[in-house]
Amino acid sequence: METKIRQVGERIKSMKDKILTEEATKHSFVMPFLSALGYDVFDPTVIVPEFTSDIGTKKGEKVDYAILRDGKPIMIVEVKNHTEKLDNHNNQLIRYFHVTDCKFAILTNGIEYRFFSDIEETNKMDKSPFLIINLESVRDRDMKELTKFAKDILDTDAILQMANAKKYHRDIQAIFKTEIETPSDEFVKFFARKITDKMMTAPIVDEFRTYIKKSFAEVLSDIANDKIQAIQSNLSTTTHEIDFESTIQEEKQLPETTEEELDGFYIVRSIVGEVIGFQNISFKDTVNYFNILYQGKPTKWICRLYFNGKQKTIAFPDDKGAENKIQIDSIDSIYNFRQELISSAEKRQELK
Repeated sequence: METKIRQVGERIKSMKDKILTEEATKHSFVMPFLSALGYDVFDPTVIVPEFTSDIGTKKGEKVDYAILRDGKPIMIVEVKNHTEKLDNHNNQLIRYFHVTDCKFAILTNGIEYRFFSDIEETNKMDKSPFLIINLESVRDRDMKELTKFAKDILDTDAILQMANAKKYHRDIQAIFKTEIETPSDEFVKFFARKITDKMMTAPIVDEFRTYIKKSFAEVLSDIANDKIQAIQSNLSTTTHEIDFESTIQEEKQLPETTEEELDGFYIVRSIVGEVIGFQNISFKDTVNYFNILYQGKPTKWICRLYFNGKQKTIAFPDDKGAENKIQIDSIDSIYNFRQELISSAEKRQELK
């Protein structure tokens, strides 16, 4: 699938100057993209073009595509010409989302794809997309998210878990960016009170606001310079001798949580959350494995993911707490262990 999607991206780069209309955008860009996800664009039981649904007093309004599952739309797609910006084109999608049972909506110009759901309020499409992907420059993490929409593995709960996390990540990043550029009084006082016992009068807050802006600018600059120097050091093998063994040992001292491990966590959480409560499921990463826990207790681990090597493995605790390891082909293979996960979670719940 990844190869096909990247081929669509290359197709866009080579053809976009020759595509002049919205219909041409649909046929040349959007249909190949849907096909790359595994959907038969010529099967009307899978994709319905010009999908019609009555909306209030408006009759016969159409959305460009509806993707069906079990005869009902699970995803709707609104297409604009590839030359158009997608801002302020959500209205028709919002109306259709409300009157159908679909969980996802896509607004696209064939190049940029904006994915929406109803995270904020059930059956009401969110104003902001939880995922934005540009096919001309698809990042590896974008590709991992796109695979969740493939026809053969599409799992509504897993995507909603990802969408919820994406929303919070984006909101936190936006808040952080704003606070760095224009620190709020609350943000300034948080730091100032850790440094001084002075009363937080307006002049004192303004004084510390200046300190904080400069401090953050220097910290970000230092981080960027450190990264650049590290890259240059690794590349400059002729002038610097690199102690690879020492570097590897240092890296091994601290675990690095990967996107694959987080994806595995969200899959497990979506499976067992309704049984033991989503709030009871957490994780703790270690150097050797990724631990998924009940109520954050290492003694009550539900499963462990070994994703650091070439061979992926999932492990379950036996009756004595020892590991029962099983090799898996991919992250999506976790879905094949639904019963084992539920059983393990229930047993962790019963432990005192």
